[in-house]
Amino acid sequence: MKLSMGSVSRAVLRGVVVAGAATALAVPATAATALPAVATPPGLSCDTGKHEIDDYTGFALCRNDGSTAQTFWVHLVCGWSPDVDGEHVTLNPGQSGQSTAHCAGIGTGIGEISVQP
Repeated sequence: MKLSMGSVSRAVLRGVVVAGAATALAVPATAATALPAVATPPGLSCDTGKHEIDDYTGFALCRNDGSTAQTFWVHLVCGWSPDVDGEHVTLNPGQSGQSTAHCAGIGTGIGEISVQP
């Protein structure tokens, strides 16, 4: 069987394209499973959530269970809009407080809520 230079080049190019497409498709699946779990900072016990009637407003309601003052704030991942942080709240031992934030009205709303130390 005689192969021309053009058919060999097309075969090599086709192999590169197929391998590249397979790699490109594999990357998002790997990246999605590699995200770390969101944890509450030590010494705080917190409840987080979205506002009852507004999917763009999120909150973190925390209690300081530690023995020293702690500062926290809510962080919202807002999809297509820029991420936002709520006000910084400082709690003495035994105190409770809330931080709220609001995603811009464009996009998909809140994708993730976390408490930052």
